[in-house]
Amino acid sequence: MRLKNPLNGFKYAMDGVAHVFRTQRHMRFHFLVLILVLLAGLVLNLNHLEMLILLFTVTLVLLAEMFNTAVEAVVDLVTQQYHPLAKFAKDIAAGAVLITVLNALVVAFLLFFGGKELPELAKELGVRQPNLLTVVATAFVLLCVFVVMWKVTGGKGKLWRGGAASAHTALGFFLGVTILFLSNNMVVAGLAFIMAAVIAQSRVEARIHTVREVITGALLATVISATVYWFIAPHH
Repeated sequence: MRLKNPLNGFKYAMDGVAHVFRTQRHMRFHFLVLILVLLAGLVLNLNHLEMLILLFTVTLVLLAEMFNTAVEAVVDLVTQQYHPLAKFAKDIAAGAVLITVLNALVVAFLLFFGGKELPELAKELGVRQPNLLTVVATAFVLLCVFVVMWKVTGGKGKLWRGGAASAHTALGFFLGVTILFLSNNMVVAGLAFIMAAVIAQSRVEARIHTVREVITGALLATVISATVYWFIAPHH
């Protein structure tokens, strides 16, 4: 009986990586981003722990893209005709890639621009409080999660268009609350809220959303961002 070469497993794995890189444009883009992000980390003098977090986060994106490609290949092998379950499998795999990409963006943003200042009270208590950029990023991620959940459970429209809550309106009011929180300037914040209201009106006039749906988006953004800023943000 001929023994298998133990290095064949490594060879097959490398063939898989090469195939994804050769055939998937998104994978090539992710590799390029990996190189640029690591170079940026070196330029910004990130410490070894921050570099490990950055590398691990980007690696998750690459793994998700490879699993996505594998799922698509298996589905295409089983059937070449349209089937709801086939579409469901591909959409879930693509959604996994999207989640890892959003996570990577947040991690990179916090590592590159988050800063490391500690309030005096936190120093005295030995507790590290989040800085402003961390709080804003957290509020934004929570808003995205709630809006997506609202759209999915609403059973209306698509994730990127329509749905039970207006994402465009939510983003507009989120920026309004954020500007008010960061600037404490009622005039500037008022202008931001006016622009958010204009966005909401445009969604209704285009018949993409109803009045109820834009109000839902506005309330989601206002409640989530205001709650995070009030209870989590350091005083400034």
